[in-house]
Amino acid sequence: MKYLFLLGCSFVLAGPALAQGVSIESVVEDGLYDPVGKKSEEFTIVVTGNKLAIDQTGQSVSVVGTAELASVQGPDLTRSLERLPGVTITRNGGIGNFTGLRLRGADAEQLLVLVDGVRVADQASPAGGYDLGGLMSGGVAKIELLRGSNSVVWGSQAIGGVLAVTSKELNGVEASAEYGSRNSVDANLTGGLSGSGYGVTVNTGYTRTDGISTAAIGTEPDPFRQWHVGGRGHVELASGLSATLTARYADAKLSIDGFPAPNYTFADTPEFQTTREASGRAGLEYRADRFSLNGGFAISDTRRAYFDPTFGTAPNYETFGRSERAELNGHADLPSDFTLDFGAETEWSRFHTSFDPVHSARLSSGHALLGYHADGLNLSGGVRLDDHSRFGSHWTFGANGSYDVGGGWRLRASYGEGFKAPTLFQLLSDYGNLGLHPETSRSLDVGIEKGDRNGTLHFAATLFRRDSKDLIDFVSCFGLSTGICTNRPFGTYSNINRARAEGFELESDVKPADNLSFHAAYSFVKAVNRGNGKDLARRPRHAVSVSGDWTTPLAGLALGVDLRMVSGSFDDAGNFTRLDGYPLVTLRASLPVSEAFELYGRVENVGGVHYQTAAGYGTAGRSAFVGARAKF
Repeated sequence: MKYLFLLGCSFVLAGPALAQGVSIESVVEDGLYDPVGKKSEEFTIVVTGNKLAIDQTGQSVSVVGTAELASVQGPDLTRSLERLPGVTITRNGGIGNFTGLRLRGADAEQLLVLVDGVRVADQASPAGGYDLGGLMSGGVAKIELLRGSNSVVWGSQAIGGVLAVTSKELNGVEASAEYGSRNSVDANLTGGLSGSGYGVTVNTGYTRTDGISTAAIGTEPDPFRQWHVGGRGHVELASGLSATLTARYADAKLSIDGFPAPNYTFADTPEFQTTREASGRAGLEYRADRFSLNGGFAISDTRRAYFDPTFGTAPNYETFGRSERAELNGHADLPSDFTLDFGAETEWSRFHTSFDPVHSARLSSGHALLGYHADGLNLSGGVRLDDHSRFGSHWTFGANGSYDVGGGWRLRASYGEGFKAPTLFQLLSDYGNLGLHPETSRSLDVGIEKGDRNGTLHFAATLFRRDSKDLIDFVSCFGLSTGICTNRPFGTYSNINRARAEGFELESDVKPADNLSFHAAYSFVKAVNRGNGKDLARRPRHAVSVSGDWTTPLAGLALGVDLRMVSGSFDDAGNFTRLDGYPLVTLRASLPVSEAFELYGRVENVGGVHYQTAAGYGTAGRSAFVGARAKF
């Protein structure tokens, strides 16, 4: 393995840790504490659906706070996600292109993504996943990532894990702007007002770049632009009772490449696509000393249009996907240190395309999770029942536990089951198969951990395995007209694959002084097709991230470095096309001019490395950016 020795050495030498964060403390929200004295990064909602201290769960969870997001810089959220163990990113070109997160070797579409509590999967896409290429970092306060199957709480899609993105809540104004390579611009403005019993925050941002060629062999850059607006608010209606509202809208245009005549190989074309994403949730929350209840109605809508100016100004293909969800969840502290987390929801989803009429489905579910928390012992177990209008019912189980062994160390273990309902496209499009079963998984991990990744000293080691079956894949019907190919001349979908992903993760964070911190994360993931023993496509076995941050005595100048190394993988299921491994280095700096104003800059891919995360697609070379942040 070309980089294996470097991977190991880098993990040992880095000593490892959380980035220091920006110098302007008021830009950082993680100074806000919970009433019990814990910072927001020490809590998560991805384990039970309700607020829970991370040290009270046996599941593998990482939280990235506002300070770390600011220190990483730039609109590309994946640069922060790659710091976490188990994460690899696949992108079809430059920023704005399709971006998938493969967690512990799972498909990108097997990750449940929540933005301010709303599930944002594209109901019209063939595999029903979420494209992270359209989610910029502007306005984001916190990222939570749970690794491992957790459908007992979250239902469909949580096979690989759960990613929750939460926007900022402010009492004031923040602004930032940066400019850099390829005429790139990123500008963001967030403003909020809060008082006794109320709070409202609105954020907006604009990102554009001349881009790179989507096709690696292309010479014509493919530009991208996006503007977005969002916000959140709450108002207290009575003692303990509040009304809440969140919303997000993004409008993007992306130039893409295609397969022009006469060679019909991937190359420069004038094609482009537009994407409009809208999501939001309105709800009521009731909180008492030992009981809480949260009910709401959420909507997620994604619309895409594809254009080829060679053939006119009208779109040549359009997709429309929408989900509406009514949900109720709650938490109760029971006698004798027991707790109960519970929930029920119904989701109505529908899609249509230029070639498919409107199709719809309903998914209703309920779950309960019983916990015990006392004397350093934390146990939890639960069950879920889902009923789908197209394929019937499905039961899911899960359990986890941790034990404090002293000195800040705790042992943890979890067993989780996951399932992913067939998408509407897989069931009902021209390629659909109404006989599909849901994809399912069983995952197990065990680990030991000291502290948390946002503290002074943190270490975690985790072993994991996930077995998946009934995985849905496309079946070509070329030359076939019987059996599953009856009336499907171009192909259809079927439950034909089984997979296993296993490996281990190491993560360490060290802050030896107030002005110095290190972070390192290493993952070994062996993900194979259990039918033929081949590696799953685009699943590198080794990935390491190392970061160091130092605030110098020189006027508070902060310097940072990030090293990301990924081993080779295969681009295809047959393991015929090899993707080489690569190292990437980023240098960062920031300088506080005053308590309210800061200058910053970075150089990405310092070595100008040529690499690909998807065969045939271009990636950016050496890139430099400068910017400024202010708060009022």
